[in-house]
Amino acid sequence: MISSDLEACYICPRNCGVNRYHEKGYCRAGAELELNLAQLHFGEEPPISGSAGSGTIFFSHCNLRCVYCQNSYISLDGHGTKISEERLLEIMLELQTLGAHNINLVTPTHFSIQIASALRKAKAQGLTIPVVYNTSAYEKVDTLKSLEDLVDIYLPDYKYHHSVFAKKYSQAADYPQVAFAAISEMIRQKGFLQMDSQGIVQKGVLLRHLVLPNGLSSSRAALQMLASEFGVLLPLSLMAQYYPAGNAGAYPELNRGISNAEYQKALDVILELGFVNVFTQELSCDDTWTPNFSSKGNDTIA
Repeated sequence: MISSDLEACYICPRNCGVNRYHEKGYCRAGAELELNLAQLHFGEEPPISGSAGSGTIFFSHCNLRCVYCQNSYISLDGHGTKISEERLLEIMLELQTLGAHNINLVTPTHFSIQIASALRKAKAQGLTIPVVYNTSAYEKVDTLKSLEDLVDIYLPDYKYHHSVFAKKYSQAADYPQVAFAAISEMIRQKGFLQMDSQGIVQKGVLLRHLVLPNGLSSSRAALQMLASEFGVLLPLSLMAQYYPAGNAGAYPELNRGISNAEYQKALDVILELGFVNVFTQELSCDDTWTPNFSSKGNDTIA
């Protein structure tokens, strides 16, 4: 089925306007779905992964160009397999059969039209577990509105508070204001986290903030803004997993992992501001990362 939205693509803030049946825009994705991997994943925050795993689907390509991307092989180089919408809905149902707590759509923005179609069919055929939209937050509000009845949980990043860093490292000078508007819409739709009796998220927003070396993520300013605009009940995940992947070696200020002191400084701001629902990560002893999370405060929100 041909979609008019793909004949002139304005799905994301890049507003390329290309006909994706014949050419590719900034994200380099065509009209056909492409995914790299689908599996049960245990490295997300505890209420996402739980004990049985998150049914994670990694899509190829991305509408950002983060120079330090840890998945650049997938997001920037576009490695993956082309599949039909029918196969995508089958994968979702297979992951549910395997016991996944949710369907976790990773970097889905540029395929949101096709994903929405597959989700409608999958739900009609028995998909009942929650759907997670795992995103950089470089999203259009209108695109998010089109997903309101299909997505249960939003897992956005808030990468930068200053446009100069957003432009230099992700080629998106408008990222701070675009991400803020997108996160506001996500919270309007789903509110904060709602758990089941086993502590697994069923609905809501969990916001991630990646600590970058040398203060490049402007964590204090970012966290102050988030507290001011959304309140201290906003669930946060403070990410310690940065290491110099991708093309980060070309930027001396990015060419190392973060230090314990840098991570602790961001955590101190969170505690100072009074955030109550916070997930933290352990730092590794080398330039790789560990997905181990712990929580500060009450991580279950009614």
